[in-house]
Amino acid sequence: MLSGDSTPCWTRALPVPLVALIALGVVTGAATAQTRPSFMHGQNVSPAYEGWEEDDAGRRYFLFGYMNRNWEEELDVPTGPDNFIEPGGPDAGQPTHFLPRRNRFVFRVPVPEGFDDDDEMVWTLTTAGVTEQAYATVRLDYLVNDLVQASEQGALGAGRSDPIIRANTAPVLRIEGDRNRRVRVGEPLALVAVASDDGVPKPRRRRRRNPWRPPVQVTVGSATGLRVSWYVYRSDGPVTFDPPQVKVWEDTRTGANSPWSPGWLTPDPPPDGGWATEVVFDEPGTYVLRCLASDGALGTTEDVTVTVVP
Repeated sequence: MLSGDSTPCWTRALPVPLVALIALGVVTGAATAQTRPSFMHGQNVSPAYEGWEEDDAGRRYFLFGYMNRNWEEELDVPTGPDNFIEPGGPDAGQPTHFLPRRNRFVFRVPVPEGFDDDDEMVWTLTTAGVTEQAYATVRLDYLVNDLVQASEQGALGAGRSDPIIRANTAPVLRIEGDRNRRVRVGEPLALVAVASDDGVPKPRRRRRRNPWRPPVQVTVGSATGLRVSWYVYRSDGPVTFDPPQVKVWEDTRTGANSPWSPGWLTPDPPPDGGWATEVVFDEPGTYVLRCLASDGALGTTEDVTVTVVP
């Protein structure tokens, strides 16, 4: 082969018709991905069972997330006939405010005593006139560990690991002040989250991918490094954060303030490790704000409940 031949090595030994078919498949796949319908509003939310985990004390937990099929619309569904978990529900700590697109490992529920492989916990969610369910079991093939979570979150490719990432621990998170607050409509509420991490995985950006090159991992890609974000977990009305928070949902569009966005850089942490935020509520009610400290692979959450009065 001449040194100037730039033909990819995996095509050189293939018959010309087969090479053409492969090339056509790549182009067709790219076109299909670009033309697949997407929706800003009007679609439903599908609950997702992520798997189950066991802590050092032997306690087992079911892990749930969801897929909001909208890119912009955020839905609110209070616990009750349209948002319930059984057994043990209807309220098992699930969200009632649903952010756009895919949200993984959002909450966990203790596995009831005596649950075996034949038992199921079911999360039922009705949105946009559509009812969907997630079925949780403790079958062994659903067991989740830290490496599985890191892969699913996009910090590393499926099946990839090394001694450093296997030793990774989740960030440490502490919220300053009371966990229950009271504020008036329109009055800024100051929140401070103090977070630290072990520096694993090291910060790296979410790279832009050549559309003609097959992806190097089958899971979604994410930037890594410590980041802290507040978001609405349960809501009675509109909420505004200042400064705007890094997204906790998988917004893969270029230019989005999202770790899953191509080219996104993990910001430097504050010198004192305290992330300061102000939040304003437009309507009275009871809100649950969740703070997520993530290193891109593992996350730690803490909640603040806010009673908003006129």
